[in-house]
Amino acid sequence: MAEEKKPKTGGARAGKAGGRVRRDPERTRARILEAARVEFARRGLGGARIDQITARAGSNKRMIYYYFGNKEALFLAALESAYEHIRKAEQSLNLADLGPVQGMRRLVRFTWEYYLAHPEFITLLNSENLHRAEHLKKSKQIRAMHSPLVATLEGLLERGARAGAFRRGVDPVQLYISIAALGYFYLSNSHTLSTIFGRDLKRPQALKQRLAHMTGLVLGYLSAR
Repeated sequence: MAEEKKPKTGGARAGKAGGRVRRDPERTRARILEAARVEFARRGLGGARIDQITARAGSNKRMIYYYFGNKEALFLAALESAYEHIRKAEQSLNLADLGPVQGMRRLVRFTWEYYLAHPEFITLLNSENLHRAEHLKKSKQIRAMHSPLVATLEGLLERGARAGAFRRGVDPVQLYISIAALGYFYLSNSHTLSTIFGRDLKRPQALKQRLAHMTGLVLGYLSAR
C-alpha cells in the first residue's frame, strides 16, 4: 500500500498544530489591562510593579512595552478602561426608556451598586487624584466617553421638569457629581467613619440604609414641590 500522506498544517494560523500557538493580540492586551487595573488599584502607580502585572496577566514585559510603551502609559490605559467599563454599564440602564423618577432611582442604585461591586474603581481614582489627574489630562477619549452620560441625564431632567416631577435649572454634571459623591465618600472612608461613629458601615443593613438615604436626598432635591 502507498504510504498515507499527512495533511499540511497551516503554520501559526493552525492554532496548536505543529506545536505553534495562534496569537490573539486583543485577548493579550485585555489580559494585561485587567492585571494592570488590579495591581494599580492595590498599590497605586508608584507601588505597582511591571513584574507583578506580567505574572498576573500570564504575559511578559516585552508585550507590555509593545502594546503600551511604558508604565505610565499603561496606567492611563487602565484608567481609561475602568471608565469605559462603567460608562458602558450605565448605557445598558436604558434611562431614556424610563419615567423620570424611576430613571433617577435606577441611576442612583446602579452607581451605588457598581462601587460596591468594583472597589478597584474607587482606589484607581484615588491614585490618579493624588497625581492631580496628570495622566487623564493626556487622554484623547475621556471627555467623549462621558458625553453620552451627560446627554442622557440632561434628557431625564428635562422630561421630569415637563412632567412637573423635577424642578428646572438643574445642572446635569453637578447632579451626577453629587450622586457619585454620596456613594464614593461613604465607601472610600468607611473604615475611618466606622471607627469615629462606632458603627459598622459596611454591614448589609447599613449599606441598604445608605442607598435609601442617597435616593431620598437626590429625589428630594429634584422635587418640583
